[in-house]
Amino acid sequence: MTGTGPSRTEEFDAPPLRRLRYFHGQMLGARDFQREQEYHREKLRLRMRCLLGYGVVCGLHVEPVRRDEDDCPPADAAEGSARPGESAEEGGTEPERTRRGAKVRITPGLAVDCEGNEVVVRGGCEIDLWKALPRHERDTDTVWVGVEYAERPVEPTRAVYNDGCADTSDCEFGWTEECYTVRVTGCEPPQDERCDTCCSPCEHTVLWLARIDRVDWYEPVRRDRIHMNVRRPFGRHLPTVITGINWIHGHTYTIDEAKDLLGTLDEDGGLVVRFSADVRSDTLRPGVVEIQVIEGGSGRNASTWYMGGAFAEPDPESEDRHAFTRRFRYRQTTRETLQDGDRVLITVRAAFLLDRCCRPVDGTHVGGRVPLIHTGATVSAEHGEECCDLLPSGIGPWTSGTGAGGDVFESWFFVKER
Repeated sequence: MTGTGPSRTEEFDAPPLRRLRYFHGQMLGARDFQREQEYHREKLRLRMRCLLGYGVVCGLHVEPVRRDEDDCPPADAAEGSARPGESAEEGGTEPERTRRGAKVRITPGLAVDCEGNEVVVRGGCEIDLWKALPRHERDTDTVWVGVEYAERPVEPTRAVYNDGCADTSDCEFGWTEECYTVRVTGCEPPQDERCDTCCSPCEHTVLWLARIDRVDWYEPVRRDRIHMNVRRPFGRHLPTVITGINWIHGHTYTIDEAKDLLGTLDEDGGLVVRFSADVRSDTLRPGVVEIQVIEGGSGRNASTWYMGGAFAEPDPESEDRHAFTRRFRYRQTTRETLQDGDRVLITVRAAFLLDRCCRPVDGTHVGGRVPLIHTGATVSAEHGEECCDLLPSGIGPWTSGTGAGGDVFESWFFVKER
């Protein structure tokens, strides 16, 4: 069977797997044992990235370094350049100001890069952002911090017998230590858009851990400017999740506020849902979103009815069936009115919303904690009380999803006369 169309994958990204075959009287050299080591290492990497995936397994949080923690001045403090980029003649020769540079700490942890290498940070490390940033990228106040797998030779040993091709009997390193390198960049790193991490080759081996905004190079980094949502959790693929909604879950709105949210009278109004990545517009079909009103009262005095609605964004009449969107707006299209004591139940069937890789959106509304999108709608209170300091993953902000994919996103709010 032959064909001229492009294949789904160009070539499986794995070298030939050849293992050493022992036999009596065999002559073995260093190259043979090195190749045997590489065979077992490649098998481990292959199993890791194809069966399990890659990303941050645990730890590796990026934290600010306080001034009182910075006890050791840098080696060049005596030369003194106060503000990065300023010479002594331009002002600022105080070593003290140099010592108060922007620094962060990476906590101990474990990660796996996209080639299947394990990146182990045992004791954590402290990073001077200015020194780690490449010189040609220092014209920015936004930086990204990450780690990359590395190796280095250690423990030099003198050989008993000289190599036949060697000129001298210098020492050779007897061991290779697996370590890591810290990477800091001022250019936004590319995202891994592969749908399958098994067959397609890996292009970007750095595991980015955090983005730091508005860096002041000679002042400590503030915690609220460190954003760790750029890091990739360990897994085969990165699920698309819901990252924001324009109503407060569980909140009580007045009838007029509820009308503004639902777009009852305003064509620019409506319920807005935002995603972390592109979602296929052609999966935004009738029935995916439902608005149910549970009337005030109790027992048999209460009744329910479904409010008519339709997608206002993206444009439902668009001819591009393969377009993508990162948000939708759903508004009421009928004239039913809300009354005092009603509860409005919003359901989004996330299992029917597909991303670029045709995987369902991970829509479980964990704890009702998806953040609020500020769209100008009138609200009379902030988000509900904090029930947990951090997500189960240890980083924020909160999103929908448990990692399983699909499920139903549910949320509600209440209506009062005043």
